[in-house]
Amino acid sequence: MIRLHNVCLALLVMIATPVWPQTDSMQPTGNARETTAATVDHPEDRMQTPPPVTGQNFPTGFASEERSSYLRFGVVFTPAYTDNVLPGVGTSPISDMSYSVGPTVAFEKHTQRMNGTVTYAPGFTIYQKTSSRNEADQNALLNFSYRLSPHVTFNVQDTFQKTSNAFNQPNFAPGSVISGGAQVPNFSVIAPIASQLNNSANVGLTYQFALNGMIGASGTFTNLHYPDPSQVPGLFDSASQGGSAFYSFRVSRMHYLGALYQYQRLLSYPSAGLTETQTHAVMLFYTLFPSAHFSLSLFGGPQYSITAQPPIAPLSLPLPTAKAWTPAAGASLNWQGRLTALTFSYAHVIAGGAGLVGAVHLDSGTAMIGRQLARTLSGSLGVAYTNNRVVAVGLPGITNGHSILGSASLQQQLGQHLSVQLGYTRIHQTYQNVSVISLAPNTNREFISLSYQFSRPLGR
Repeated sequence: MIRLHNVCLALLVMIATPVWPQTDSMQPTGNARETTAATVDHPEDRMQTPPPVTGQNFPTGFASEERSSYLRFGVVFTPAYTDNVLPGVGTSPISDMSYSVGPTVAFEKHTQRMNGTVTYAPGFTIYQKTSSRNEADQNALLNFSYRLSPHVTFNVQDTFQKTSNAFNQPNFAPGSVISGGAQVPNFSVIAPIASQLNNSANVGLTYQFALNGMIGASGTFTNLHYPDPSQVPGLFDSASQGGSAFYSFRVSRMHYLGALYQYQRLLSYPSAGLTETQTHAVMLFYTLFPSAHFSLSLFGGPQYSITAQPPIAPLSLPLPTAKAWTPAAGASLNWQGRLTALTFSYAHVIAGGAGLVGAVHLDSGTAMIGRQLARTLSGSLGVAYTNNRVVAVGLPGITNGHSILGSASLQQQLGQHLSVQLGYTRIHQTYQNVSVISLAPNTNREFISLSYQFSRPLGR
C-alpha cells in the first residue's frame, strides 16, 4: 500500500531536475523502425490513455490556462448543521452543530515530461453537543505522472484519509470525484460520523510502441478500516488488490478501440471470518476524444468470480465456494468547458464491499455539473446512486441495499484570496442489517465555508 513516505519520495522527484532533456525532438536515423518511433515523439502524435484503463479520477474543474508550477497554501473554516450525527444510537436522529478548521498545503509542478501534485490537508472538528466525536483528521493526495522516455509514461495516484466525519473529506460532494475506469474503489456505504481510515492507490505504466498502438498495465490497492467497531455496528473492514493489462488502438485522431484484462482480489473481514472473492474479466472498450477537454467511453465484457466463504459457527459447517459468470459494463463522459464542466460515469461490475460482509455486484452512477455563473460566482450540482448486492450466499449478516447522495453549492469569490461557499448535502441509505444506518437512514447537512487561499507561482 502506498503511504505518506511515497508522497515524500514523489515530491523529491518533482523538485529534482529531470534526467531526460526537456526537448521533445528525436533525430531520425533513417532506419524504418526508428523513423516510426520518431513520428510518435511529436506531441500531436501521442496517444491519450482511455479512461476505462487509466484508474485515474476525472478532472472536474473548468478548462483554463495556468502557470506550470505552484506552491499553494490555504485554510478553510466551516460551521455546519447535521441532523444525524450519531446514527445507530437511539431510535431518533440526533442533530448537532460542528465547527471545522482545515489548513492545506499543496505543491504542483508541470513540465513537458511531468505532471505532479502533492497535497496535505489536516483537519480539526469539534461538535457543540456530542464532544465525544471531536477529532483531528488527516488527508493526503498524490497525483503524479512522468514520461520515462518519449514513449513510456509512469503514473501514480494515492489518496489517504483518516477522519471521524465523512463530510470533512476533500471533495466529498457527489460528483466531485468521478472515475471512468472499469476498476474503481467502492466506498459507497457511508457511516457519516464515525472514525475510519481509507487508502486508495493506483500505479500504472503505458508504452506507445507505434504511431497508433499503445499497451499498458496497472495495479490498484484499497483499504478501509474502522478503528472503533462500536461506532459502526453492521460494517466491517475490507481491502482489495487488483491488476490489469490493456491494448489500445487509435482508429483515427478521435476514435480509440481496445481490449482489457482485469484481475481483482476482494477481501472482507466480518465477525464470521474472512470472505474472499477473486475476479477475472476480459472487456472491450471504445473511447471518443474530440478534444483535450472532452472524452466519451464505453466498456463491456464477461466477468468470472470465485468466492470463498468462512464456515458458519457454532458447528463450523463449511459453505460451498460460489462461482459465477456475470456481465460487466460501463460508460463515462467528461467535458471541461471554459464556463461549464460536466462529468458522468456508470459501472456495473463486481467490486469491494465498502464495509459489507463481502464483495458486491455494484451498480453505480455519478454525475456532476459545474457552472461559472458570473466572473466571481460559480455553482455545482452533484448526484450519486449506488446499489450493492453481496456476492456471498448463506453468511449471517448479509444485507443488500442502496445509497443516494445529492449536493448543491454556490461559491462567491470575495477577493483575490478570499471566498465563501454555501452548500447542502443529503444522504439516503437502505441497509437493513447495518444498524448504524438502518436506525436513521437519512442525513442532511447545511454548511457555510470561509476559505483563504494563497498561491505562489514557481515558474513556467
